[in-house]
Amino acid sequence: MSLNKIFNAVTASLVTFFISGSSALANGRNYAEPDQLGFMEPATQVMRDIVSFHDGLLIMCILVTLFVMFLMIYIFIKFNAKANPTPSSTTHHTGLEIAWTTVPILILLIIAIPSFKLLYLEDVIPEADLTVKAIGNQWYWTYEYPDHDDFSFDAIILTDEEAAAAGHPRLLGTDTHIVVPVNKTVRLIVTASDVIHSWAMPAFGVKIDAVPGKLNETWFNVEREGMYYGQCSELCGKDHGFMPIMVEVVSQAKYDAWIEVSREEYAGIEKDNLTRVASMLPAQQ
Repeated sequence: MSLNKIFNAVTASLVTFFISGSSALANGRNYAEPDQLGFMEPATQVMRDIVSFHDGLLIMCILVTLFVMFLMIYIFIKFNAKANPTPSSTTHHTGLEIAWTTVPILILLIIAIPSFKLLYLEDVIPEADLTVKAIGNQWYWTYEYPDHDDFSFDAIILTDEEAAAAGHPRLLGTDTHIVVPVNKTVRLIVTASDVIHSWAMPAFGVKIDAVPGKLNETWFNVEREGMYYGQCSELCGKDHGFMPIMVEVVSQAKYDAWIEVSREEYAGIEKDNLTRVASMLPAQQ
């Protein structure tokens, strides 16, 4: 089989692989599935840019790897001792050395442009329509709405039975969750009360550390309604795996109605978080 046929066969296999893998990207769900290949379906422009950058970078890496591999195979066949009993006395080639220096630089520049764009989009927070504060605790999240009388509540993991009854995935459901309006810019302020946690929502392209004594901030603008699931993504103790995140994205009318109800429900309520968490954790083990 010729090198050209081998190259065509490998290329066809890779195309099939990516097409089949990308089908998991649009599974219509906002959480990962067993054996899923690829990202969750993006819900924000930032996440779409992350997926595009990842896919383009992966394809570029594969093309470079294949080029180097086939070049080495060609050299092994063309210039082995059997095919060339008299070795060449060539020591260098100026044009070739310039090429293998400039081409990688150009490739890195091509990679850098979308990378800098992504970093800018994630770090520069646009004018926000509302602000939500997330406080990481061992092992649950506390949320505050400073724009609406600063009411707050805790979001604690549901047991397997409670999650199944409520229609949530196992280990991803919480008893309460934050609600935000669709197509609105949400400024998220994150901190922690004890150890370092990390607020991560894969469908939003958001992952930010919650550090005690420090305020970090990020943003997201979700383009479609639905329930989204994430998890704490920084090892924070023995029950790190039982610290899920839920975000419900609704219309502006539903959000306004939820705010009115929540302002009454959570205003002035004090909860003993340690007692509640301690009572629920054995059910997760």
